[in-house]
Amino acid sequence: MKSFSKRNPIIIGLISIAVIAVLLGLAYNVDSLPVVGSGAEYQAEFAETAGLSTGDEVRIAGVKVGKVTKIKLDHGHVLITFRAKNADIGDASTASIQIKTLLGNKFLAIDPAGDRPLDGPIPLDRTVAPYDVVEAFNALSDNVQQLDTNQLATSLRTLSDTFKDTPASVRTSLDGLSRLSVTIASRNDQIGHLLANTNKATALLAARNGDITQILTDGSKLLDELHAREDAIHQLLKGTQDLSKQLKGLIKDNDDQIGDTLRDLDRVTKLLQKHEDDIVAGIRRLGPFATVFTNALGNGRWFDNSIAGITDLLGLPSPGSPAPSVPSLPTPTLPLLGTPGGGK
Repeated sequence: MKSFSKRNPIIIGLISIAVIAVLLGLAYNVDSLPVVGSGAEYQAEFAETAGLSTGDEVRIAGVKVGKVTKIKLDHGHVLITFRAKNADIGDASTASIQIKTLLGNKFLAIDPAGDRPLDGPIPLDRTVAPYDVVEAFNALSDNVQQLDTNQLATSLRTLSDTFKDTPASVRTSLDGLSRLSVTIASRNDQIGHLLANTNKATALLAARNGDITQILTDGSKLLDELHAREDAIHQLLKGTQDLSKQLKGLIKDNDDQIGDTLRDLDRVTKLLQKHEDDIVAGIRRLGPFATVFTNALGNGRWFDNSIAGITDLLGLPSPGSPAPSVPSLPTPTLPLLGTPGGGK
C-alpha cells in the first residue's frame, strides 16, 4: 500500500475539494436533514404579516415545534414558510398569528386537523392575522410628533376668516375648528411631554420584558401546582366538613353533661370575678410573708425559739439560788418545733 506522500497530490486535492463542498452543502441545508434538521417545511397564506418576522417561533398547543423560515408577497397575499418538527399537520389545519409578549412579539400558532397530510399551503380562509395595536400606537406617536401645530392653527384660522361671510351654521363649525386648533397649539408642550413619557414607558417595558415573562411563567406554574393539588384540597375540605358533622353530633349527644359543666364553670368564673380584689390583695401580700417565713426557716426544716422565765413558771429555783434538796435543773432552751437532734 502506497504511503500518503507518494500518492498523486492532484487526486487528493480534488477529493478534498469535493468533500468540503459536500460538507458546506450539508451545513447550508442542515434544517432539511432528517435527524438534526428543523422538521418538514410547510406554508400558510395570510392577508398580512401583523408583525411576524423570520425566526419567530411556531407553536402547536403552546409548545414550540419550529420556526418561521421565510416571508414573501405572493399574488396579493403574504406567503409564510415555516418548519415544524415531530408535528402531524393535516389538510384541514388552521393557522393564526398570536401575540407572544406585551411588547408586541409574535408567534405562529398551528391547529392541526385533517385525516390526510397537508398538500400545499394552508389557504387564506383558514388563517387569521390579528390587528397590531402596538404598531398602530407607535405610528400614531410618530405622526403626531411630525405635525406642525402652529402651522395647523394658522391654516384653520385662515380658513375661518375666509368663510366668515358664509351662513351661520358654516361659520359656527369653522369657529369650532379654529378654537380646536388654538387648543391643540396651546397644549403642544403637554402633548410633547405625554409622547415623551409614552416613549419612556415603552422603553421601560422593553427593559423589563424578561421580568414580565418570568412573572407570567411563575403564574402559570402556580396555576399548574394548584391544579395538581386540586384533589388534595378537595379531600381536605371534605374532611373538615365531616369533622364538623361529627363535632355537632358529639355536642348533641353530650348536651346534658356539657351543659352542667358549662354552668358550673360559669358560677366559678363569677365567683372569681366577685373576689378579684381579695385575690389580688392576697397575692400581693404573699411576697413579704414568704420572705419572712423563709428567713425564719433558713437553718433547716425547723425554726428555733426560746421561752424566757420558764423556771419561774414551773416553780423551779433560778440559777444562783441555794441548791434545794433535789438537784436544780438548768434553764433549758426548748425548740418549739423540730426534728430529732434538731434542738440546741
